[in-house]
Amino acid sequence: MRVFITGATGFIGSAVVKELIGAGHQAIGLCRSDEKAAALAAAGAEVHRGSIEDLDSIKKGAVRSDGVIHLAFNHDFSKYQANCEDDRRVIEALGSVLAGSNRPLLVTSGTGMTISVAGQAATEDASVMSSDVMPRAASEEAATSAAAKGVNVGVVRLPQVHDTTRQGLVTYAIQVALQKGFCAYVGEGQNRWAAAHISDTARLYRLAIEKAEPNAKYHAVGEEGVKIRDITETIGRRLKLPVKSIKPDEAFDYFGWLGIFASHDSPASSALTKKRLGWNPTGPTMLADLARLEVSGS
Repeated sequence: MRVFITGATGFIGSAVVKELIGAGHQAIGLCRSDEKAAALAAAGAEVHRGSIEDLDSIKKGAVRSDGVIHLAFNHDFSKYQANCEDDRRVIEALGSVLAGSNRPLLVTSGTGMTISVAGQAATEDASVMSSDVMPRAASEEAATSAAAKGVNVGVVRLPQVHDTTRQGLVTYAIQVALQKGFCAYVGEGQNRWAAAHISDTARLYRLAIEKAEPNAKYHAVGEEGVKIRDITETIGRRLKLPVKSIKPDEAFDYFGWLGIFASHDSPASSALTKKRLGWNPTGPTMLADLARLEVSGS
C-alpha cells in the first residue's frame, strides 16, 4: 500500500513512516526542507516536496497514494483558531481528491474533542464539540463533511503522546518549570490526562489505514488517565526542582496559554479501538518515560 503522510518528519509522523515501512508498505512523506527530505529518504520513504500551506502540493501527493494519513498541524498556539481553520481546508483539499475512490483518509484529532460526562473517560462514539466551542474540532467537522461527499474517512484522536524526549502538552509544562525554577500543579492535582507511547500510537495508525473502515473513530490511548500531580512530581524528581500546588487563579500566570488545560480532567477510553483493531498497547507508561526524561547534561 502506498501511503501519503503529511507531517511525515514530525514526532509522530516519523514513527508512523517507520512503522509503515517495517510492515511492508510504501511511505510517501510530505516535506518542505532539504534537511528533512534527507532524513525521510534515509528512513526509506519517498519524498514529496510541498507543505500544508500549498494545497496543490498535498492534492498531488494524495493522487499518487492508496491512502492518506494526515498528521501535519501548526502548533503555534498564538494563532490557534486560525491554524484549526487551516486544517479544515487541508482536509477538504485531501477529500476532494479521494472522494468516490474508497481510498482511506485518516484525520488526526484529540481525545479532548469529545463531549463526556464529568469524571468519566471519553469514548470513541461520544458526540464531538462544535468548533465554536473547541476550535480543534474543525478537523472532525471537516472529516464529517468529507464523508458526506463520498470520502472513506476515519479519525484518530490523540492523547498526550510520549517517549523520553516528547510528551505532548507535558513538554510545554516541562519548559515552563525550567523557566520558573519549580514545577506546579493546580489545586490537588487529581485531574487526569490520557496518554500513549509513541510506538503504540504509530502502530495504531498503521492498523487503522490497513483496515480502512469508513467513519471509524479511534482513540490512541494506552493509559486512560494519568494524574497531573503524579506527572508533576515525577518531573520534579527528574529535574531536581521543587514541586508546588498553585491556585486556579494562578494557573495562567504560571503556565501561560497552557493554563487553559492545566486543570482539565480529560481521561479517555480506548476499549472500542482495541476491539475494532486488535490493538494492544505495550509501550512504557508516561511516568516511566518521564522518570527517564532526557535533559541537557544528563
